[in-house]
Amino acid sequence: MCCLASILPLSALAADAEKPPATTEAPAAQAPRPPLLERSQEDAQALERLVPKAEQQTLQAGADSFLALWKPANDSDPQGAVIIVPGAGETADWPNAVGPLRQKFPDIGWHSLSVSLPDLLADSPQARVEATPAAEPEKDQGESAPAKDVPVDANANVAQATAADADTAESTDAEQASEQAEPADAERIFARLDAAVAFAQQHNARSIVLIGHGSGAYWAARYLSEKQPPQVQKLVMVAAQTPARVEHGLESLAPTLKVPTADIYYATRSADRNAAELRLQTSKRQKDSQYRQLSLIAMPGNKAAEQEQLFRRVRGWMSPQS
Repeated sequence: MCCLASILPLSALAADAEKPPATTEAPAAQAPRPPLLERSQEDAQALERLVPKAEQQTLQAGADSFLALWKPANDSDPQGAVIIVPGAGETADWPNAVGPLRQKFPDIGWHSLSVSLPDLLADSPQARVEATPAAEPEKDQGESAPAKDVPVDANANVAQATAADADTAESTDAEQASEQAEPADAERIFARLDAAVAFAQQHNARSIVLIGHGSGAYWAARYLSEKQPPQVQKLVMVAAQTPARVEHGLESLAPTLKVPTADIYYATRSADRNAAELRLQTSKRQKDSQYRQLSLIAMPGNKAAEQEQLFRRVRGWMSPQS
């Protein structure tokens, strides 16, 4: 029995030695999630399903590719090309101003190229940084009430002051982020307009006119102010708007441009009318200003007539002899 007792542990050790060592496999790494598309990219994908393929052009602006809608002039001797710049939240075939103008101009001898703009970084939501609460001092076991010489609402006052400091810091961070985003937004938009102008030149456009709608009018005006491309001869602004987070507004930008500029606004909309008045006052202080204003009447009950009125007004300014 003693011999058997001494042999059994040895046989158990030998069996354990014959077992393969246990391997600890690392968990499989999760595949990185693809980045979310910009809203403008989703809109462009939707347009690709709706607009005829013959009108779709993919243009390259640096590392970005973007959708543009192209319609050649229905004329053997085109007058030129209009490049239409939509506003924030609008597509290259937006039913207000953008789409109707791009459809109508080819019938009077102009190529039309409507571009899509990227989402603005300045409008992206900023991450909220939570303030770390200050550590409270440890209390004795018997301490349950505040000290006699400390007001009952002292803690509330401290909390309010801390919240105010946090809001101030958050506001400062948002302003700094916006200031950094504006040059990046301008660079991306200018690259797209450069690509659009180059595309129009490839189709022998003798004259190029920029037409901006809403905030697209601001970016078109700023592009002409900063880049001053010699290929672009005129600018048309329709219901122009200045984006919320930019340093200089249209009232100081548009009247100082070196190209003929038409500022078309709706006189029946008080906000548009007041903003146009400021731009007009600035233009009167400029020597040899080529800035002109044209008013329209909004027709909420008859959109087709309103769009036709806009087209005729733009056409009449671009070609006075017509």
